[in-house]
Order: sequence, then C-alpha cells, then structure tokens
Amino acid sequence: MTIKVGDTLPAATFMTSTAEGPAPVSSDTLFKGKTVALFAVPGAFTPTCSAKHLPGFKDHAAEMKAKGVDTIACVSVNDLFVMKAWGKDQGIDGEVLLLADGNGDFTRAIGLEFDGSKFGMGSRSQRYSLIAKDGVVTTLNVEEGGEFKVSSADYMLDQL
Repeated sequence: MTIKVGDTLPAATFMTSTAEGPAPVSSDTLFKGKTVALFAVPGAFTPTCSAKHLPGFKDHAAEMKAKGVDTIACVSVNDLFVMKAWGKDQGIDGEVLLLADGNGDFTRAIGLEFDGSKFGMGSRSQRYSLIAKDGVVTTLNVEEGGEFKVSSADYMLDQL
C-alpha cells in the first residue's frame, strides 16, 4: 500500500555521511517536531536526478527554509558511499541532507518502490517529493514513470 496524505511515516534508519564518518539517522530524529521536505530519486548520478532534481532543491533551499522547512532531505536506494560521492559531485554543502536507503527498507515501507531491473538498476525508489510535519505526510507528489514535474523544488515551493 502506498503512503498517502495524513499517514505517519514509518520507522526507518537511513545512513548519511558526516565529518566523523558514516552515521545512522533514524526517522524519529529526522522528522520528530520538524517540517521536512523529502524527495526521492531513482538513483544518484542518473541524468534527471543529477541535472534537475537535486540541483533544484539545492538552489531553492533558502526559499524553502524561509517558508518554514527545517530540513530538506533526499533519499535514494543507493549506498552511503555513492550518496557521499554524488553530494561531492553536486557541490552539496549542507543545503540538502543526503540519505542512503541502501536496502530499500524505507522505500518499500512507504510503497514507492519500483523494479528497475530492465535498466540494470534493480529495486529502486519512484521519483516523488513530500512534506512531513512531525512525521505526518501533509503533501505528497508522486511522478508518473519517467516524468519530472510534480516532485520538483519549484512545484513544492508553490505548496509551502
């Protein structure tokens, strides 16, 4: 079953890279008492994700925070080291928290997994964005296969 507006996000543990090295981030730490703009990409270093999706959120981070967003986070079914390299490649410097959902546990739990095997990618996340307040989904934008419209930073800015 796919998550919907009004649902509470499930408990999960993501991995992220810190100055001290790899570190787990629980969904409770990420969402509790905060307004979070979360977006998911099918894969780090993939064309649309690298050219449009992540850069859009990086470029609009200050505007989103001015509209009440505490944290902007990107989740992908990639390992921590790929996410770290992608962040470096994209010049991410704290604007967006990059979260590795390496085994796809969070992605499966919210029902937004897709099979990318025909592209040699295995199980991945659908492209989406959401706003969660204290862990409850208040806005959800799920893209149709291959599209990039409703999950963009520009689209989300209009929803804040």
